Amino acid sequence: MEMTRLNEAGAGARFVNIGERCNVTGSARFKKLVLAGDYDAAVEVARDQVENGAQIIDVNVDEALLDSEQAMTVFLKRIAAEPDIARVPVMIDSSKWSVIEAGLKCVSGKPIVNSISMKEGEGPFLELARKCRSYGSAVVVMAFDEVGQADTAERKVAICERAYKLLVADGTDPTDIIFDPNIFAVATGIDEHRRYAIDFIEASKEIRRRCPGTHISGGLSNLSFSFRGNEPVRRAMHSVFLFHAIPAGMDMGIVNAGQLDVYDAIDGELREACEDVILDRREDSTERLIALAERYKGTDEAEEKKLAEWRSLPVGERLSYALVKGIDAHIVDDTEEARQEVLAREGRPIEVIEGPLMDGMNVVGDLFGSGKMFLPQVVKSARVMKRAVAHLIPYIEAEKERTGATQGKGRVVMATVKGDVHDIGKNIVGVVLQCNGFEVIDLGVMVPWQDILKAANDNNADMIGLSGLITPSLDEMVTVAGEMQRLGLKTPLLIGGATTSKAHTALRIDPAYEGPVIHVLDASRAVGVASSLVSDTQRDPLIANTADDYDKLRKSRERSGQSELATLAEARANAFAFDPEGQAPAPQYPGLHHFGDWPLADLKASIDWTPFFRAWELAGNYPAILDDPVVGESARGLFKDANAMLDQLIAERWVTPKATVGLWRCKREGDDVLVLAGNDWTRLPFLRQQVKKREGRANFCLADFINPDGEDWIGAFAVGIHGLEPHLERFKQTIDDYDDILLKALADRLAESFAEVLHATVRNRLWGYAEEHFSTADLIREKFHGIRPAPGYPACPDHSLKPILFDMLGGHPAEVTLTENFAMLPTSAVSGFYFGHRDSQYFGVARIGRDQLEDYAGRRGVSIEQAERWLRPNLD
Repeated sequence: MEMTRLNEAGAGARFVNIGERCNVTGSARFKKLVLAGDYDAAVEVARDQVENGAQIIDVNVDEALLDSEQAMTVFLKRIAAEPDIARVPVMIDSSKWSVIEAGLKCVSGKPIVNSISMKEGEGPFLELARKCRSYGSAVVVMAFDEVGQADTAERKVAICERAYKLLVADGTDPTDIIFDPNIFAVATGIDEHRRYAIDFIEASKEIRRRCPGTHISGGLSNLSFSFRGNEPVRRAMHSVFLFHAIPAGMDMGIVNAGQLDVYDAIDGELREACEDVILDRREDSTERLIALAERYKGTDEAEEKKLAEWRSLPVGERLSYALVKGIDAHIVDDTEEARQEVLAREGRPIEVIEGPLMDGMNVVGDLFGSGKMFLPQVVKSARVMKRAVAHLIPYIEAEKERTGATQGKGRVVMATVKGDVHDIGKNIVGVVLQCNGFEVIDLGVMVPWQDILKAANDNNADMIGLSGLITPSLDEMVTVAGEMQRLGLKTPLLIGGATTSKAHTALRIDPAYEGPVIHVLDASRAVGVASSLVSDTQRDPLIANTADDYDKLRKSRERSGQSELATLAEARANAFAFDPEGQAPAPQYPGLHHFGDWPLADLKASIDWTPFFRAWELAGNYPAILDDPVVGESARGLFKDANAMLDQLIAERWVTPKATVGLWRCKREGDDVLVLAGNDWTRLPFLRQQVKKREGRANFCLADFINPDGEDWIGAFAVGIHGLEPHLERFKQTIDDYDDILLKALADRLAESFAEVLHATVRNRLWGYAEEHFSTADLIREKFHGIRPAPGYPACPDHSLKPILFDMLGGHPAEVTLTENFAMLPTSAVSGFYFGHRDSQYFGVARIGRDQLEDYAGRRGVSIEQAERWLRPNLD
């Protein structure tokens, strides 16, 4: 994660949890393991933190009985070898520079140094900052100067501002500065300590104002030190403190994410007492919290769920309650009762929509916007709303009303662009916009630009939303923007989808269209953007600010340049060295193999659930997410629904998993692999990394994992989950967005699980080079030998290799077909290559040079222009 990303959405938009357990001063268990030299178990401490939501790991091995430099080096190298841990940045925490430097020498990516300060004066402070900068590290700067630690808001601000000016003048990027203005204990009984929390909060706000671009962090456990041993009170204090500190500018903190309570779920009396202490609102705040804390000592917070007697509420309140809770069991009866009430006073049926139903949806929108409700719940609310509206529409039409909905905020035409078939994200955005009063015209998937612009014109759309998952969709979006420009349109164009980015939108799409172009990161941001675009007061500032932001991004790219590239010849000379000892033997069962109906129960057991929750915009790793203090309740409900559908899907055989595998002789020619698929040799041209590497690091190409001096073997596969359509149609007929999205997300997980299970079958039986006994968790962590890179992904970024792969596998492997832009149908499908070498590994090709582009075009036998279209993302 780049530190600069934390500032993109402003203070508080994204709070980063810094894991605190890999610290010998804060974790007795970690200290014991490191002192005993049990680094295997110590690594598991780090893994547990990442799985529990830590986005940065703080590592501290300052202990008198340790060789701290060696311990830091060994531990960091160990976690660097674990992909699921190495994906998060490391905060190297020590009071000794020698220990910090030992850590900096063995961390890849962007590390964070914790910490430096001005306690020894400006000279030593700047010297350490320069050293950190030379390692490409961000720095935590303590609010500490020659006089001592800052305790008041004024001192915190003054020290941080002074440090900021010194560092920036000396060449440090502001986004690499993390201020720690010192969180001290409150409720100690000492009057001088009463303002410690509010001083931190007020100082944070002022520091962010005076020191733009910087971050603010702190060690949260210090705050509640007076109540050690009373975990319910400590958790409540931490949650209340963050509730106020994050909006003030605190965007990261050393905290145990699993030990936080949801602010609204804290007992009201305890929450008020904590708030009184933290905000210093009463003279007797400390005494009152101490007295109250005795009640919680030795207990734990069990969330009490009221069984609401909501069925006895007036019908309007019942409708609102059903919407907020996503309960559709009584919605038709209640809607009819509300209609009868309206008729009794000679009103119109549409008043039921404009009254209680919209009141309920406004509550849903407010809760979602404030982070107190999450996507699965919102989609359930939408299902309830749509069923209520569906009941009312015949009566409204009988009264000759123009539409079956209240006057909407605006009208949005949405489509997945031509050649692309993925729509889960688009559907979620559409549901959320509808929940917030927008009328959404969803054109579906594979929609040509002509149809998109015709629909926008016919429906007088306020904005157009484009979605896409595969990289060729990026070019198609540029085409749509260009056609809008040619036709002289001014309609705002919203860009979304997994492959899209703010950078691509600014660099490629925005210049093609003079009208407003806005990249929308996810569903939660879509509402704010769309609402602003239909607002008289917010529209122009949003458009102007976005245009200015994109212009700055383009100029920044021009100024900063890009990472230096090696020539293609230099990159090839620095290729990964093939080790003949690691070559996999000949397959036991070469050739093509077809699997027509793989047992679904096998696939359920191997599902990786973490991406499933991310598809619903629930952040966290499975299974820890089920107990997450923020999203846990929503995640548990979603997980229960998913497993119920999965069990029904398996029992009733809703879908059929099909697969094709091929294993063939091959030989290498430079960066190409020639494959004897059938009677003819097929050429597979691969791309090589060209970004210049540090000494000892290779410029990888997939061809490097094939023997350059003799015969070798390679494989390929395709899997597809067939049969979704009748069930999706059924959900459409019953107005059930929730089950529609749920089934699509589950089908995607089954396809990925099938790819995992099939790969294990290939390694252990068909190719037979392995004899494994891995758990599902170990399979997901890819602890086995061999890789299965897919066209369109980082190691093999060219989607246009899919037709070659499919031809090798017989034309329509697993009965999967390709669109003109190389998207796979059915949408829940996976395809790729098999490499069996012991040292084969995943990597990203990233940016390539003009020399490789021309070389690749020659190897593919296509024009430079065609190769540019295929590889555009790697040329930016």
